[in-house]
Amino acid sequence: MSKSALAFLISLTLVQVSCSKPAVRTNSTLIVNAIVYDGSSGNPVHASVRIDGDRIVAAGDLQALPGEALVDAGGLALAPGFIDTHSHHDGGLLEFRHMPGVLSQGVTTITRGADGFSDADDELRHMPQAEFNLSFAKLPASVNVASFSGHNSIRYQVMGDDNRRAASPAELQSMQALLEADMNNGAIGLATGLEYVPGIFSTTEEVIELAKIAAAFDGRYMSHLRDEDDRFLDAVDEIIRIGREAQLPVQISHIKLADREYWGTADVVIARLNAARDDGIEISADIYPYERWASNLAVLFPERDFSDRRVAKFTFEHTAAAEDIVLSNFAPNPDFNGFTITDVARITERDPETTLMELSRAADDYLRETGRSGAAIIAKGMNEIDVGTLMNWAFTNICSDGAHGPGHPRGYGAFPRVLGRYVRDLGVLSLPEAIHKMTGLPAAALGIPDRGRINAGYYADLVLFDPDVIEDRATMQNPTALSIGVQKVWVNGVLAFDNGAPTMRYPGRIVSRAER
Repeated sequence: MSKSALAFLISLTLVQVSCSKPAVRTNSTLIVNAIVYDGSSGNPVHASVRIDGDRIVAAGDLQALPGEALVDAGGLALAPGFIDTHSHHDGGLLEFRHMPGVLSQGVTTITRGADGFSDADDELRHMPQAEFNLSFAKLPASVNVASFSGHNSIRYQVMGDDNRRAASPAELQSMQALLEADMNNGAIGLATGLEYVPGIFSTTEEVIELAKIAAAFDGRYMSHLRDEDDRFLDAVDEIIRIGREAQLPVQISHIKLADREYWGTADVVIARLNAARDDGIEISADIYPYERWASNLAVLFPERDFSDRRVAKFTFEHTAAAEDIVLSNFAPNPDFNGFTITDVARITERDPETTLMELSRAADDYLRETGRSGAAIIAKGMNEIDVGTLMNWAFTNICSDGAHGPGHPRGYGAFPRVLGRYVRDLGVLSLPEAIHKMTGLPAAALGIPDRGRINAGYYADLVLFDPDVIEDRATMQNPTALSIGVQKVWVNGVLAFDNGAPTMRYPGRIVSRAER
């Protein structure tokens, strides 16, 4: 054999040996020794999960690849990142880009547009989806954001201060155009807050015509119902009608029984919802795990007649006692912040009914003058047994309805509270069921693809936590205390939370609906 032929054979052999070696993987991460809950509500398995880039590429009995980063889960629970279907954490997005209260709960995706307000920092301003997309692309957050187009904001943009009436055909057409633009730019649906100004003055027909626009894009409809206490069942019938006539999936925001007269009737509500589903209406709900709700003072007067003493008396008898309504933020007189209606009545030497009417009127005047809500309240109005029953409905997922900073503790504790109190302590849900209600179920309700499950090809939104330790620490007295028990959180394959703190990385993305 010639020297040249021998050299060729040697070089060919070296190439073959080189090509047969496993590729060195420098970008993948293998999480080993985890108890994997895949988001389906099925039983967990002891397995490993491989992340490569922003995706899960494999799950099961996996061997480490050369050069691969290893994370030993230590036998802790590994689940899809939690999805918050009703959140106000888009407020203060620049200040809270690192999302400490969100990530410490294991949440990797939040929603925008809740209660029909597309700009959480300026409630009545309509922020078009296109504008939000550009803003978020420049300064993304640590978590993903899915957007609803907000009915209240759209309505105010079209009707201005003259909004306490039904919309004209021309005004409705203008609202439809704004909604259509949002849907074209990736909004996942229409959100309403029909207990708030100006949505409270809309007709059901107006909402149906708008919902039809969202339906044309395979979008969803989410609603803070027109009433959550004595007229609750009528409000449920309204959303069922909207789903039927607009032909799209509908979701009840933060479902609750907030009238003492209805405590103990959660089974009646569930039966009505199941009947609607049997009739072809794709209705679902979300819920937060507290007996206290938070809103603005005006919702206690459904007709916005702040001189009606009978309504004030009804509120104390049915909705919340005067000593159970706390002014968490009263803009007309911040000295009242943190006081109950009973406290203010004593200070001002008035009876509770007069106090409630006067405070509500002052808050409404502030709203008219500034365009911002004048009085935030936290009130004890639910029964924990009802909360558990509604939570247990097969089509109820978990939400926070929370925000950053002072206020209701739900913004920093909702998801761990479910896993601690409602799973571990009360046994209302099993751990696989609860995780499903935080992952696969909300992803389906929102119509977003490739999230909410641990499956190959899905985005690598993951949370590693200790089921025996996870617990909310936020309270009424300390509402921003971080939860405990979450060890690590990955968002789109990037470690965003580690060792009890955000990593100050910003891998969040805009999440759009599934395309047809």
